[in-house]
Amino acid sequence: MVTYVSALLYGVGGLVVAGMALLVALQEKLVYVPVLPGLTKSYPITPARLRLTYEDVWLLSSDGVRLHAWFIKLLPNCRGPTLLFFQENAGNIAHRLEMVRIMIQRLQCNVFMLSYRGYGASEGYPSQHGITKDAQVALDHLYQRTDIDTSRIVVFGRSLGGAVGTVVTKNNPDKVAALIVENTFTSILDMAGVLLPFLKWFIGGSSSKGPKVLNFLVRSPWSTIDVIGEVKQPILFLSGLQDEMIPPSHMQMLYAKAAAHNRQCVFAEFPTGMHMDTWLAGGDHYWRTIQEFLQQHVQEKKDDESSNNDIAAAIESSL
Repeated sequence: MVTYVSALLYGVGGLVVAGMALLVALQEKLVYVPVLPGLTKSYPITPARLRLTYEDVWLLSSDGVRLHAWFIKLLPNCRGPTLLFFQENAGNIAHRLEMVRIMIQRLQCNVFMLSYRGYGASEGYPSQHGITKDAQVALDHLYQRTDIDTSRIVVFGRSLGGAVGTVVTKNNPDKVAALIVENTFTSILDMAGVLLPFLKWFIGGSSSKGPKVLNFLVRSPWSTIDVIGEVKQPILFLSGLQDEMIPPSHMQMLYAKAAAHNRQCVFAEFPTGMHMDTWLAGGDHYWRTIQEFLQQHVQEKKDDESSNNDIAAAIESSL
């Protein structure tokens, strides 16, 4: 009996040690996947291939890392909403161009696509601390532009991008008009137990019940559930119910946390949507949902110059 118990304890201990080793050695490769298997880090296509009008933008993050982005405009003088798009963890921004092409057409918007550090043509290596800096410099760049309506900047994040977007939206209540989150996790801490089920007994976010004794090993916790409740801007949650990577319950928990503090939250479900294709599986309903959200919460403001001209005209006519 003693031998059996000892063997069991040694076995459990071995699993814990193995889990710790995996976390220490492989966690960045699990969270960040700049290169898809069988492909290269470079962009397979550019927006020009899809006949999109775009600008190559180079930014310098606050810690000196050189970043690349594409700014794609509907029209040269488009004053519609500008979506700051933060992508999923796998691949680079070129792999999202077909979706962005449809987004621009359906929503009549501009789209700014940032390559996180270590992704695409951007330099450096990905980390939560670094990507948070990258997101901020991208928003700051948009906010200082004179060729867009800076009162209509909307952050759109999918999967990992939802975590990134939630942080930058919370930190910039005066620069971001609204937030859209799609198929995003509550935290990487909770996802550890999804990817490696035995780890759920040792790692977990604020909503989990485990002892969380290994949380200190996670270098990129991305605790979206702890940030979403602090976002004051309108939020649209887009959830694919067939998501095979992130349990849809994560999106429901994020919505519940946000809605408890923010009355401007909208939750939309897409029954056949998987992790990467909800935008495609959702069809017209998907795009109409976003369009209605933007029309309600990101309304066009009258240009100051036009207002001044109207006032001047009124004064002149009265003389």
